[in-house]
Amino acid sequence: MKYQDDNFYIEKVLNGDSSAYAALVDKHKNLVFSIALKVLNSREDAEEIAQDAFIKAFHSLKSFERKSKFSTWLYRIVYNAAISHTRKRVLETIPMDNYVIYNYSEESMRPGVEEVDLNEQQQLLIKAMKKLPEEDNVLITLFYHGNNSIEEISNITGLSASNVKVRLHRIRKKLHSDMSTMLSGHLN
Repeated sequence: MKYQDDNFYIEKVLNGDSSAYAALVDKHKNLVFSIALKVLNSREDAEEIAQDAFIKAFHSLKSFERKSKFSTWLYRIVYNAAISHTRKRVLETIPMDNYVIYNYSEESMRPGVEEVDLNEQQQLLIKAMKKLPEEDNVLITLFYHGNNSIEEISNITGLSASNVKVRLHRIRKKLHSDMSTMLSGHLN
């Protein structure tokens, strides 16, 4: 389905056509759910938070000032709701004994990742992303999957733009290192 600009639907909703909101939900539901899932790591919780975020956005639409894109505003609502939800949950701890720390230099691992085929690289990336902390996973998802700019991610997460840049750089380095480590483990 070809969608109109978000402002088209917003105007319709604000002028009394609440059914136009369904197009906004349909247009943004995948990334909204993805953001919630990345933070919460629970499908059920992510579905609940996504639904609550859409309802909250609908009821707050009159106060949306359009200083940013609707998607940025919506993703911030989802992100904040998901973070609040995680604060309410009991934190689980994993003993450090479960992890093996490899002592490889990043340079010695670099050639490995580039030498495997694209499909295996994607599988390694998926595994490495599952190891990331929720907030790092959200940043990567917003940047690459959501195609959000640094400024938009800053608005969504409340982090400064320079902090977003630094964290994205560190996350990419960590992903590459983790992928290389996994690859060297497969080869040995």
